[in-house]
Amino acid sequence: MEVIPAIDLLEGRCVRLYQGDYSLSEVFSENPADVAKQWVEQGATRLHVVDLDGAKAGKLVNLEAIEAIAQAVSVPIEVGGGLRTKESAQQLFNLGVEWAILGTIAVEQPQLVQQLCQEFPGQIIIGIDARNGKVATRGWLETSEVLATQLVVQMQELGAAAVIYTDIHRDGTLTGPNLEALRELANSVDIPIIASGGVSSVTDLLSLLALEPQGVTGAIVGRALYTGDISLKEALRAVGSGRIQDIPPNLDFSAFA
Repeated sequence: MEVIPAIDLLEGRCVRLYQGDYSLSEVFSENPADVAKQWVEQGATRLHVVDLDGAKAGKLVNLEAIEAIAQAVSVPIEVGGGLRTKESAQQLFNLGVEWAILGTIAVEQPQLVQQLCQEFPGQIIIGIDARNGKVATRGWLETSEVLATQLVVQMQELGAAAVIYTDIHRDGTLTGPNLEALRELANSVDIPIIASGGVSSVTDLLSLLALEPQGVTGAIVGRALYTGDISLKEALRAVGSGRIQDIPPNLDFSAFA
């Protein structure tokens, strides 16, 4: 299972939000490219980048920071936030980004999603961000009536390469992932599901690893890495290879029973 460090961009800086609230942002670095290099040096094989300004504006805003990250590391990166046109996706691919993450247009313009999946096969990921099972859009500022379970099935049919599922109520809270929702999504489709939101410990990652046979292939980790609650090196040793002998000793497995 992949452990994917998150780099959230707000006004060119690396920040973390609490439950998607822009007013509750905490700055962790003025230089996101340096943060990216740090995670790669510690063993990250993939990075998750979100343009928070872009998500609100409906267009890419932090292009300079995204380009700096892409140039600073050799591992593939995925980028989301404000991608609502073919041109914005093409901009990212021109910068060397591997995957474009589509959110709002998955709900509002599914025909455009289908077009992009056809034009950029294997490079379109759908970001499904949900409150109480319903999909949020426009930088999490609006909540639709579309159920996450319905949307994930539709996006698979349109050709999406994978889905990133974020439980907004868990995001930035260090309260653990929503395992029930992730299990339900993974059982609905064959494409990979990447978990996001709430991961606070290696124990949380092991609980997600238990869902790997059902299709949960990765976990995006944000705040816990920045606060030191999770060591990326230890996380990769625990779940990166999925080998039982790599699991740290003295962990409580009762949560997985």
